[in-house]
Amino acid sequence: MSDTIYPKPTLEFAQQRHKLAPATHDAFEAFSKQVFADGALDAKTKQLIAVAVAHTTQCGYCIRGHTKGALHAGATEEQIMEAIWVAAEMRAGGAYAHSTVALDVMNEVRNRKQ
Repeated sequence: MSDTIYPKPTLEFAQQRHKLAPATHDAFEAFSKQVFADGALDAKTKQLIAVAVAHTTQCGYCIRGHTKGALHAGATEEQIMEAIWVAAEMRAGGAYAHSTVALDVMNEVRNRKQ
C-alpha cells in the first residue's frame, strides 16, 4: 500500500489514459504544448505562472511538473519561490476578500434580532 493517496505517475498510466480517450488525450497534449510555447509571454514566465496556479489549486502533480518546467525554462529557485509567495498571498487574499460574505450574513442576522 502506498503512503500517499496519489499514485506515482507512470508510463502505464499515461498509456491507459491515452487508450481510454485517444482523441481527447492527443488534443489535450497539443493544447498544453501550445499554451507553454513562447508567445507574448516566454516559456519561463508561463511556467512560473503555472507554478503559482498549481499552488493555489494544490495539485501536487502540477507543482512537481511545472517546477521542473520552470527550472528547465531558466527560472531560478528564487523566482520559483517568489511565484509561490504570490500564490500564497492570492489564496489568503481571496479568503480576506470573501470575508465580506460572512460579515454580510452576520449583519443580516444581527439586524433581524433588533
